[in-house]
Amino acid sequence: MMSRTGALRVEREAKKDRVGVARAICIGTSAFFLFLGLDLPIREALHPEADLGRVIAWRTAGALTILSALWVFQRNLDLRRVVRWTSLILSLTLVALGGLAVELGGLESSYIFTIDYFAVAIGTYGWYGKGERRHMQFYFENLYVSSFYASWGETLETLWNGTMLEAASAAPINKPPLAIPRSCTTAEKPPHIILVHQESVVPPAIFPTLSYDRSVDSMFKSFDGELHKMRVETYGGASWLTEFSILAGVSTQAFGGMRQFVQTFLVNRLSDTLPQRLEQCGYRNVVFYPMLRNFVSNDKFYASVGLKEIYDLKAQKAPSAQERDRFYYANALDEMERHVKASDKPLFTYIQTMSAHWPYDWTFEPQEQVAGGGPGTYPEMHEYLRRVSLAKRDWDFMLAELKRRMPNERILVVSYGDHQPAATRTLIGYNHETDLEDIPIDIEGPGFITYYAVEGINYQPPALPSHEIVDVPYLATLIQEAARLPLSDANKERRALLDRCQGRYYTCARKDDILAFHRRLIDAGIIVAR
Repeated sequence: MMSRTGALRVEREAKKDRVGVARAICIGTSAFFLFLGLDLPIREALHPEADLGRVIAWRTAGALTILSALWVFQRNLDLRRVVRWTSLILSLTLVALGGLAVELGGLESSYIFTIDYFAVAIGTYGWYGKGERRHMQFYFENLYVSSFYASWGETLETLWNGTMLEAASAAPINKPPLAIPRSCTTAEKPPHIILVHQESVVPPAIFPTLSYDRSVDSMFKSFDGELHKMRVETYGGASWLTEFSILAGVSTQAFGGMRQFVQTFLVNRLSDTLPQRLEQCGYRNVVFYPMLRNFVSNDKFYASVGLKEIYDLKAQKAPSAQERDRFYYANALDEMERHVKASDKPLFTYIQTMSAHWPYDWTFEPQEQVAGGGPGTYPEMHEYLRRVSLAKRDWDFMLAELKRRMPNERILVVSYGDHQPAATRTLIGYNHETDLEDIPIDIEGPGFITYYAVEGINYQPPALPSHEIVDVPYLATLIQEAARLPLSDANKERRALLDRCQGRYYTCARKDDILAFHRRLIDAGIIVAR
């Protein structure tokens, strides 16, 4: 019997082939129509007597022939052969159409078809050179044209599937439809919730060979004294992917090549998000964001999912986009203190930090004497560990200030690492010179592991799941469970999936259950993914 890892590998390879077919189709057809637009004016100038209608008809027939042939290959042959056949089919078809162009329009038109041919060849070469889209899809250098053509394949795949979100074709008949919650009733005022996005922070303890100051370990442990690992879906950057999975409760991997843009595509298309649910339960929601609010369209996305009060770089009067964590904590603490004095509503405060952000080739806050790596630690890792120590110092400051300023308030504090820093690349099998875009992280590997931690102030949270690793889409449900809030239909199903899948989401062995859940989300209108 094939192992689960082997089955997932075969599934990933099949998916690559489907995307490969779509990319090849788009490279050929887009080049065809692009150069058709250039060819016709030239042809008209050289041969005004030519029948342009016949030329367009022949070319369109050729394009349809390409599409039809590739569709037949995709449906009936081993998909792994399709990519190898595609370039040959495109080349032969363009040569044949080039001969027709000579017949219909004269020898000069063959030059135009030569341009067509080389355009497709260059685009195809660029696509092969670029390879599979990786976790850092925005950062491929010197491949901008081929990236544009290759992205059409991902668009075509989405249109082919009929939905941006990978989902089952139909909901299971033995489960009732999910309902979008309209209200939330609690027996008592729930605790305030603070959610801290620890930028580029990973527990050093998960790397046994790393020498560091062990006093930082307590920052990563929950109220139960345990380190709870979390699997994210990006490495070294693209924090918005982790944000999305937490706020929306689904895996970005399920959006395929569109996943880098989910926050843009799904504005006003999500319901029952974490902030929306908290708002129904009486919370006021605020976010302290270190960048300008329009970075990667976050302002529109935040507002659409229930985070309407945004304190960005400008509102916080930040000197730069990378202040030490204490700066953001102090701003949030001031607002929390004002809120507690003026309102009886529970408060949800989402704080994003920046001190541990790349690059690590300069000393951050050099006046601060904090521990870094042990003797022999590579300079980049040494600086990163300095910043982790500084983050721990500021974390302790925030917890102490919460207790001092709001001694009678019940507070649930949750933190998480959004992704590993590039400084860990030598610990996951690469060298110091490897560029970030050249690190294709295996979703099953150590490069996606960070943490989540839960703490209570004047509040005792319920027990946390005992699974070794919990995937990031489950965190929002766990936050609501930790605050003892009533779970919506979708959150109840998500919580059941957490146990059924043993903490996994996109790589769950019961993948059909995840896809059926996605279909139910779509059918209920919780995610409008068409």
